[in-house]
Amino acid sequence: MSSKLFSPIAMRGLTLGNRVVVAPMCQYSAHEGTAQDWHLMHLGQLCTGGAGLVIAEATAVSPEGRISPQCLGIYSDENEAAIKRVVDFCRKHGTGRIGVQLAHAGRKASTGAPGSGRQAIGPDESDGWQTVAPSALPYAEDWNLPLALDDTGLGQVKAQFVTAARRAARAGYALAELHAAHGYLLHQFLSPIANQRNDGYGGDLDGRMRFPLEVFAAVRAAWPEDRPLGVRVSATDWVDGGWTVQETVVFAQALKGLGCDFVDVSSGGLDPRQDIPLGPGYQVHLAAQVRAESGIPTMAVGMITDGRQAETIVANGQADMVALARGMLFDPHWAWHAAEELGEEIPYPPQYLRSRPSLWPQAFTAHTAAE
Repeated sequence: MSSKLFSPIAMRGLTLGNRVVVAPMCQYSAHEGTAQDWHLMHLGQLCTGGAGLVIAEATAVSPEGRISPQCLGIYSDENEAAIKRVVDFCRKHGTGRIGVQLAHAGRKASTGAPGSGRQAIGPDESDGWQTVAPSALPYAEDWNLPLALDDTGLGQVKAQFVTAARRAARAGYALAELHAAHGYLLHQFLSPIANQRNDGYGGDLDGRMRFPLEVFAAVRAAWPEDRPLGVRVSATDWVDGGWTVQETVVFAQALKGLGCDFVDVSSGGLDPRQDIPLGPGYQVHLAAQVRAESGIPTMAVGMITDGRQAETIVANGQADMVALARGMLFDPHWAWHAAEELGEEIPYPPQYLRSRPSLWPQAFTAHTAAE
């Protein structure tokens, strides 16, 4: 029986060769938002490693939307030209497609990169800036106090997402997703913990969903019609009184009605009090519930580590795609190995084709005959 994991999936004008996805992973290696040689190496090797789709790291729609001063952005001509070089390489040499994650960090912006020894970088520091959020509530006591976005600020952020989407389309990304997870700006609007507004963008579920849905609709109108657009969500805050999976289902249904093609289901990141029950596939049930109750295709992510586990998730209908992050850093050819485990053959770059185990005997015979 053929593998479901390594079967194609079509969304709009895009067909992925398989359902293995490399999840977005921040690299903290950009300069003023501009990709460097590290990004060419990092994304290039992942796009040649067998996954059907590679989603580049959270890419800020404005300088203030970056998580750290070293985060990738797509808000300037320089940013766009540099990432286009990377995307062009991936399109030419990759066996999978490349997508972008458009993001704004909100109150979790202006922070030090991991390993820097810094946490919140104050707006008065040379490499810091004023953060913004739905409400003037910091992520934690020792974090920066954000400014609550007014109507003008909301319009500016929405316009930044639209401009970034147009830049990403020109750069050649095949797919885009909006980052509404992990405690960043769009997630902050969704969660009653971070959103305590008393206007039309807060309060009940409809009010809290309003701005993220407006951003999605604006980006969908600007993004090419034949290219898929999805949303990454945190299905639960894992905190009492926070965002819930039931609300995520309602949000997913609303997104589907606006032309959303998939939901990438993660969790947490909004509040340091979160209590996450970690374990193999610990978020898969969330993707399964969102898929079953909203009818939208989903990606499952979180401690998915081997091919048979991933195959079971897709074959059982818990998710339409599986995404791996740390596992792909540990083994950039994870998809090759999973395909071998499941008895499937997937495309290799021609430069690496002789490494396919099924060809080793032939290569050895040809080599010895030549001698």
